[in-house]
Amino acid sequence: MAPPFGNDSKEASSEAGNRGPRGTSRRSLLAGVAALGALGAAGCSRVATASGTDGGELLDRLKAQGVVRLGIAGEIPFGYIDKDGDLTGEAPELAKVIFKRLGVDRVQPVPTEFGSLIPGLKSQQFDVVAAGMYINAERCAQVIFSDPDYQMLDAFIVRKGNPKNLRDYKDVVKSKAKFATGTGYAEIQYAVEAGYKESDILIVQDQVAGMNAVEAGRVDVFAGTALTTRDVVKKSRKVESTEPFSPLVDGKPHVDGGGFAFRPTETKLRDAFNVELAKMKESGELLRLLRPFGFTKNEMTDMTAKELCGG
Repeated sequence: MAPPFGNDSKEASSEAGNRGPRGTSRRSLLAGVAALGALGAAGCSRVATASGTDGGELLDRLKAQGVVRLGIAGEIPFGYIDKDGDLTGEAPELAKVIFKRLGVDRVQPVPTEFGSLIPGLKSQQFDVVAAGMYINAERCAQVIFSDPDYQMLDAFIVRKGNPKNLRDYKDVVKSKAKFATGTGYAEIQYAVEAGYKESDILIVQDQVAGMNAVEAGRVDVFAGTALTTRDVVKKSRKVESTEPFSPLVDGKPHVDGGGFAFRPTETKLRDAFNVELAKMKESGELLRLLRPFGFTKNEMTDMTAKELCGG
């Protein structure tokens, strides 16, 4: 998730995390999973907390209880409940593997709005955020992150043939193209940094709405993640996805990365998670696991959370 730029009030397959299911809006998906969240909360509204022990005791407690609660935001392909009512997505599937290797046999979803993930984690509504959340300095001030399990570039949805030859945000500004992106997307800030007036940006719900806007001629271009744009255009004969590119932040090419978030006290759990994640990266198992969700070798990364946090 994807992922908004320092604004967690709402996420529409964010990019990173700003995705909705194929053919279904994110809003309708969340409505469908809300009941699951309520049921989970009814059973136990709080999870086990860490003691004052250095590094926290949550990992030991999770092993003892045999289940870890995952905060998800109902976003394909990052973390969602599928049509059969099963938890899936790149982050939950990765969590299933790693936590099993850490001695925790089961994962349990706790669906919520994207903007409620960090508050929910901090208030102990669940143990870990497993939503493909972009790692940035604003979030690193509130939680600790695993190293990213994927990296993500941006891409555009444009009319077939890309008549305005839009390859990056500077092209959008120079051509005076009508520009759209999603609610809370990081792409808002990237466009503004390139010189696009924020008040002129059309904000839509998600990449499906963005594709529809381009098809209808309401805008010339919709910006999102490379993964979600290339996936959604498969449904259309009128639009295409551009080649992935790096947006500029402070004048330098920027690559986003997404990972798992933990409460700041739980460094022991985070570190153990990172050890298993590193093994999966090195063996190629991570790519094999994430490939069914549209991830390719281009989305694999050796970046660290420290780099993305600005440390």
